[in-house]
Amino acid sequence: MFLKDDNTYNEIREKSIRQWLKEMSEHQDVAVRGGVAVTTDYIDYLKHRIEELEAKNKLKDGYLKKLKKVHQS
Repeated sequence: MFLKDDNTYNEIREKSIRQWLKEMSEHQDVAVRGGVAVTTDYIDYLKHRIEELEAKNKLKDGYLKKLKKVHQS
């Protein structure tokens, strides 16, 4: 009934971005190298925040299903 989400596109995109950031971390310009660190940290933060929000959403869905079941009784 439930299918696992296909994240192939997102995984390929993230690997590509990480590869590009790795290449930019070897750039001669200090500003570019500093930007790579900030960007990498921000991407990691966003991934963590998405996981938190998905967990929160799952918890709310479970609560609403229980609430609906109680009201149907």
